[in-house]
Amino acid sequence: MAADTSAPRARTPRLRTRPWILTYHSVSDPTEDPYGITVSADRLDEQLTWLRRRGLTGVGVAALLRARAAGKGGLVGLTFDDGYADFLDEALPVLLAHGCSATVFVLPGRPGGSNTWDPLGPRRPLLTEEGIRTVAAAGMEVGSHGMLHRDLTALSDEELREETHGSRDALHRLVREAPSGFCYPYGTADRRVVESVREAGYAYGCALVPGSLAGPLALPRTHVSHADRGARLRAKEIRHRLRNRSAGATGPGDAG
Repeated sequence: MAADTSAPRARTPRLRTRPWILTYHSVSDPTEDPYGITVSADRLDEQLTWLRRRGLTGVGVAALLRARAAGKGGLVGLTFDDGYADFLDEALPVLLAHGCSATVFVLPGRPGGSNTWDPLGPRRPLLTEEGIRTVAAAGMEVGSHGMLHRDLTALSDEELREETHGSRDALHRLVREAPSGFCYPYGTADRRVVESVREAGYAYGCALVPGSLAGPLALPRTHVSHADRGARLRAKEIRHRLRNRSAGATGPGDAG
């Protein structure tokens, strides 16, 4: 019997933690920032420089998940919640200068509106429909943040469906592509909400600290503030690894 001389099939390495995904919001003047969700463009540039020095490239979540499925590390997810209009003038040029992409989670029910859900302000304008199309045309991933930025766990079934299914349909019409990802407003979800996101056809969902819901439809993320520089980012990276280890081990260098 002839010996089998075919080359062994390559094994896809298993990555040892859930993906590291960073959460941004507004990129503008952080002077008045009661919620700690604003970074300046200069600080964003500094943070992306830190990632590059560690051999990490920022990408959108859908691209990150595809790369992980192929066993590729060296990537970190970048997300921008709420769809602030300053993304176009402040964040986008910095991202492109670093060769990065990102996922921008927008609110198709509030085009050109403002963050009225933040009682302490300050009021910041949101992307218009044309702005959302510009984000997509620039190579960024557009995801849904629901229609109106509401606590989904407090809604009726009909209202919840409008926030999940309705927002996906609205973005499909707007950018000619159905979004792959959904981001839970306030990072809040329960099993009913996650199931509605699944039924709507999303491939993944982003939370903050999903607890027992953690999985493809409730991915954990790391909040980034203007105060985060090298040492703080490194501490947050380590915390993510410790909190989100998965079965299997790989060699060094997996941050994606």
